[in-house]
Amino acid sequence: MRIGVMGTGTIASAVVRGIAGQGHLITVSERSARHAQALAEAFGNVTVADNQGVIDRSDVVLLGLMAEVAADILAPLSFRPDQQVISMMAGATLGQVATMVAPAQAAAIMVPFPGIATGGSPVIAQGDIALVQDIVASANTVYAVDTEEELAAYLCAQAVLSPVARLAEDAAGWLGTRVADRQAGEAFLRHLISSSLASSAVGALVEALNTPGGYNQRLRLTLEQGGMRETLRAGLDRLESGE
Repeated sequence: MRIGVMGTGTIASAVVRGIAGQGHLITVSERSARHAQALAEAFGNVTVADNQGVIDRSDVVLLGLMAEVAADILAPLSFRPDQQVISMMAGATLGQVATMVAPAQAAAIMVPFPGIATGGSPVIAQGDIALVQDIVASANTVYAVDTEEELAAYLCAQAVLSPVARLAEDAAGWLGTRVADRQAGEAFLRHLISSSLASSAVGALVEALNTPGGYNQRLRLTLEQGGMRETLRAGLDRLESGE
């Protein structure tokens, strides 16, 4: 495909790195000159252009802009009716994107994560799922949602990653004061958590780690008694309500 990427921040750059080896001709915008140039130097099939140049050279355009400034950036640009646009902008609906990119087709919303740069990452998508899969699914897993409400719920729930990382960081810090190799201690915990979650449904994992009197059960119960589950649900509810 001829793919244009408008915006070369952290996530957009990760997407380019993840798909550059699939034979696409990719044009990235010069809005972030340092990132754009690094991508062009790293991959022979990646070139840099201004925003209109990105559109002119592309059949599929990925929008990696901030939703609050996208309308102003896109307003002076000219899209073609035969183009498909995939938005990576959290907070902008397909209908809103369609207004910004007319007469091009707002085909899908795609929410990638940094791991897409190396593959094996989840990708949330709404709209033309087949198009998103054609671009990213060879090395990643696309999770399709049907409605804006489902997409919003997924975006709220994915925020659990940060508190999980904080818990792991604090446990690694505690462990690091008690072992000779602090880095090995953290690597062990990351390996333990990622491999366990990758190989088991979460409910089954909790049950498997529920040995009466065992370390895992005792620590989990201590955290739950401190209000961990109620605090998590309250936080998700606040995100969903826009607070």
